[in-house]
Amino acid sequence: MDFWATVTVLFRRWYVTVPAFLLTVAAALGVYAVAPKTFVSTSALVLTLPVTGGSLPSDPKFPNPRTNPLVSFDQGLSMTSSILIQALNTPRAAAEAGVPPGGEVTLKVTSGGTNPELMPATPFIVITCEAPSAEQARSIVVKVTELAARELRARQQQVKAPPATYVSATVVVPPTEPDEKKGSRMRSAVVTGALAFFVSLFAAFAAESFARHRLARRRTRAASAPLETAASNGARSPAGHEG
Repeated sequence: MDFWATVTVLFRRWYVTVPAFLLTVAAALGVYAVAPKTFVSTSALVLTLPVTGGSLPSDPKFPNPRTNPLVSFDQGLSMTSSILIQALNTPRAAAEAGVPPGGEVTLKVTSGGTNPELMPATPFIVITCEAPSAEQARSIVVKVTELAARELRARQQQVKAPPATYVSATVVVPPTEPDEKKGSRMRSAVVTGALAFFVSLFAAFAAESFARHRLARRRTRAASAPLETAASNGARSPAGHEG
């Protein structure tokens, strides 16, 4: 069936199409209204070396030159950030940050790339949390940001690094005010609307098929009625002649 034939059926069966269309709109609005809201908050840290570098001078009389930590990045910081990201993505870290079990809250700690498995060589740590409430999303990001600094210090203490060479986690983007993520709710409404539209289209064609079937039965009965009348008259005429 071509496009215009379909449009003709929809207009012909308007008493089915219009209620179905209204139900489609109501269903889409209902899904959008009841779909759970999701709020997103993020923060970003960068690992920096102390101004005297990452090593102690062998001779105290000739200390290491003081440098700007923001221009002294090296591959060591990238490796440190990768280790820290792995530690912050564990269930233990999530539980310590207050992430409840069940999957309603999503916590991601990456180096800034879209694929956390690639681990690009950067000294950045990006923390993102999606939660049902704005307060919960920001609270978890704040806790993970603080946990990152504590975890970084604990790792350096574990390897017995000199305190003067400790790497610092500098917050470059503080935990942001949570924004509502409307994409998932909108997608749910669109999918529901599309599904309801196809259901209404099916209902219109079902009504058309039913109407055609009834019309065909009426025509068949109308065509067979004269034949049945003639047959009944023919069956009675001999009896009347003999009488």
